[in-house]
Amino acid sequence: MPAYNEAEGVAPTIREIQKTLEEQGIKYEVIVVDDGSEDDTFAKALAVAKENSNVRAFSYRKNSGKGYAIKYGFQYARGDLVLFLDADSDLPAAQIPRFLGGMNGTDVDIIIGSKRHPLSKVDYPPLRRLLSGAYGLLVRALFNLKVTDTQTGIKLFRREVLDRVFPKVLIKRYAFDLELLANASRLRYRIAEAPVEVNYRFRSRISSSAVAGMFIDTLAIFYRMKILHYYDREAVR
Repeated sequence: MPAYNEAEGVAPTIREIQKTLEEQGIKYEVIVVDDGSEDDTFAKALAVAKENSNVRAFSYRKNSGKGYAIKYGFQYARGDLVLFLDADSDLPAAQIPRFLGGMNGTDVDIIIGSKRHPLSKVDYPPLRRLLSGAYGLLVRALFNLKVTDTQTGIKLFRREVLDRVFPKVLIKRYAFDLELLANASRLRYRIAEAPVEVNYRFRSRISSSAVAGMFIDTLAIFYRMKILHYYDREAVR
């Protein structure tokens, strides 16, 4: 769980995860990574970790991006299934068992939450909906990635996928999810989409710099994959 300036919400989110999984009898660990927050995010997460041995909290000084935080946390993960969840409570932890259930007994390697799934419960402004749809079309055109939403902050992976794909992932911020999924698809891992419930708080407006950063990152991934063939330079394991 990457967290940046989430002092208000990080502890409730962790406790919601604990409650959800313990009620289901699911063995778990929660790894919180404070991505160089300027508030008390790490202190709040650490306080919860001291109450429960299933929770571990890590921090570093410089804000380095969600992708960096997730890769940093993965080095401490011990499970065969690894789930990413944002720390801001927009995605209720009650959804986690549905993702786990969708993985059990199937040949699916990755399950990603999609705001555009017909069963999703999402209410977000028209501009965000427009940008999301346009970006989905761009991703499909550039990478032939047959998913409707790469950016929703809940995703479940079999560990072997991340072991193989993470070493080549370079994006640390905006298009980290796309680089990860595009490479998993390239390696023929099976990706399924699941509906989500999203409780948006919309604390900030969409910044032009974020939109530009996403576009630049996406083109950089395309250049590395389709022109440089950078991602092909790996030993097949």
